Amino acid sequence: MSSADPIRLFLVTGMSGAGKSSALNALEDLGFETVDNLPVYLLEAALRGGGPDRPLAVGMDVRTRDFDSAGLLAELEGVGGQTKVELTLIFLECDDDILVRRYTETRRPHPLDADLPVGSAIEFERRLVAPLKAAANEMIDTSTMTTADLKRSIENTYGNDGNRQMHIHLVSFGYRHGLPREADLVIDVRFLRNPHYVSALREKTGLDKEVGDYITEDSDFESFMENFRTLLVPLLLRYRDEGKSYLTIAIGCTGGHHRSVFVVEEISGWLATYGYGCDQGHRDIET
Repeated sequence: MSSADPIRLFLVTGMSGAGKSSALNALEDLGFETVDNLPVYLLEAALRGGGPDRPLAVGMDVRTRDFDSAGLLAELEGVGGQTKVELTLIFLECDDDILVRRYTETRRPHPLDADLPVGSAIEFERRLVAPLKAAANEMIDTSTMTTADLKRSIENTYGNDGNRQMHIHLVSFGYRHGLPREADLVIDVRFLRNPHYVSALREKTGLDKEVGDYITEDSDFESFMENFRTLLVPLLLRYRDEGKSYLTIAIGCTGGHHRSVFVVEEISGWLATYGYGCDQGHRDIET
């Protein structure tokens, strides 16, 4: 990287409890220099001490000294106007009820006011950070993410300077448990014959050969799979050409035990033959 290349600055912000520290840890593992809760007035000084060879990730939220969304945005506008700084603003979002549960489980007070009910503090914080959310380059909703999910998302978006080949995550789910929020594409396979109604198969899953055999005997299975693959080929090429680093395809059936699990496994094997980085998960297989 030459001295003419810009310094890459990533500002990680969002709702308290949404995973800022975990996101910074993931970026640090990727080789970023990371600083958490850096006072706003020190941001320019931190950039002067950096260089283009290593991107800088800075975490700021309501716990940061002298935090003010308008002031921070003004500072970022000045930073972004510098020809040698390339700015990315990442906002971590999370549902209120999930945040309340996280604070309740950890027994930690909300950073805004320990005397306020957690729900009220979260509502107050949302108003304070709303301008940052509106200005963000990328928003990551961690409501249904584990720490490992967030780390994987960060790695596949920003790993290898953000230029790695698009990675595909396949996930099976049950509609009765809700749609996966992180899904880019959702495919419904509830039209396929359902092993749940076969007593010998009910307690098995789509990972079992007997279940797979039963599903493939559906007269529409092969044509569906052929059409699905035909749909995916041009979509994946276009997503890749647009620079998308990470794609989540969710495949759902009623309970998330049989049909969706089997189709995920089948599509995963097919994608591997195309050379795509791919992993799969089965969200509701144990429910």
